[in-house]
Amino acid sequence: MNQEQPIIVGLDIGTTKIAAIAGRKNEFGKLEILGFGRANSNGVKHGQVLNIDETIKAIKMALDNCYASNPSLSIGEVYVGIAGHHIKSLQTRGDIVRQQTDDEITQREIDQLVADQYKTYIPAGDQIIDVIPQEFTVDNFQNIPNPIGYGGVKVGANFHIITGDKNAIRNINRAVEKSGLHTKDLVLQPLASAAAVMGQEDLEAGVAIVDIGGGTTDLAVFYEGILKHTAVIPFGGENITNDIKTGLGVLKTQAEQMKVQFGSALANEAKANAFITIPGLRGMPAKEISVKNLANIIQARMNEIMDFVSYHLKQVGLDNKMLNGGIVLTGGGAQLKHLIQLTEYVTGLNARIGFPTEHLTAGHIEELAKPTYSTCIGLILKGYSDYEHNRKQFEQTHVKVEVPENLKRAEPLEEVVATEEELQQEKVKNRKGIKDFWGKFKDGIIELFKEEEDHAL
Repeated sequence: MNQEQPIIVGLDIGTTKIAAIAGRKNEFGKLEILGFGRANSNGVKHGQVLNIDETIKAIKMALDNCYASNPSLSIGEVYVGIAGHHIKSLQTRGDIVRQQTDDEITQREIDQLVADQYKTYIPAGDQIIDVIPQEFTVDNFQNIPNPIGYGGVKVGANFHIITGDKNAIRNINRAVEKSGLHTKDLVLQPLASAAAVMGQEDLEAGVAIVDIGGGTTDLAVFYEGILKHTAVIPFGGENITNDIKTGLGVLKTQAEQMKVQFGSALANEAKANAFITIPGLRGMPAKEISVKNLANIIQARMNEIMDFVSYHLKQVGLDNKMLNGGIVLTGGGAQLKHLIQLTEYVTGLNARIGFPTEHLTAGHIEELAKPTYSTCIGLILKGYSDYEHNRKQFEQTHVKVEVPENLKRAEPLEEVVATEEELQQEKVKNRKGIKDFWGKFKDGIIELFKEEEDHAL
């Protein structure tokens, strides 16, 4: 059955990495990963493509790695994520008076309502990226999540319109096309990440997705199942790395390594007497760097990012305990130690890390479960949403493509239903196994001491 489903590819063009992931839904509606490739990104700054040639090189390398992971793949169309300072959003309202008032409302009329919003006046130099309906009204009935099947004279909706700079969009499309691909759709990164790390109950409870990328931190706020707000905060992991580089006088690669290995978002949690030794440059003496100083630098920048998040939540009136789902941190920057505590402290809301495993099949490699790949996996899910709602035409693949072995976990856990008796025997055996292990361990220690004594004698 699932061989008939289209294979959809997400391409995440980030500031620090470019990732290409190919996926297909199985018969249970879960996503199987059929190909995965990544490459370091050099031509992107703060989420915007600045150097097209460098970006093309990186996209091609990510694609090559994706093909290497599964040679039977063929990739033509991709869903691409977009972020950057230039992203703005606005709220609009649209209504249509229906021709056939006796009939039920159809999808075609809703599509018409959405299409009309693309004519909204926006400043010159900007372009509409996406139009997202929020709540609908039919005549006097308000707050309808989905009006299809209702009857009425007038249908309207509030819309969240996302716009971006024309040149920035052109640069992304150009880089994708020159890499031999076609952009199926541009998707705002926080919306893609939200799709990957959340279930329906999160949307209902109200949640803020904070996707901390390399160049930007993207925010999407949902309340009562509706997208209420999106924003792009112009700071990310790169800024933290640059702060460390400047503040501690080290190389950028060293700064990045220290951040990942020893970094903490809370200076109080860092050990006061711990130091990192950095080798000196060309015969210069080695540097001793305090772990606490490192944490102070990281905390200052992270505080700033979280202050922006609080500010945006205040703007839409969702700052004071209204979001029962709290804050979901995702993206590469979410892997910083003690970030949950700092987020809760600054925003006053509960926080958790969002992993993109919500919609993935079991048995995939650990790498894919990292928050770094939330956007990319979300782009595939966005493609499936288009496919399932017949929003776009998709080519069906007639080549049989299976999940390659190198993308499966080494030992898939087999589900075996054991009888009570077998479980008891297993427990006894385990206890014995542990005893044997400790027995051997103890014997080994005794042997060691004996050897020591022999030497001493």
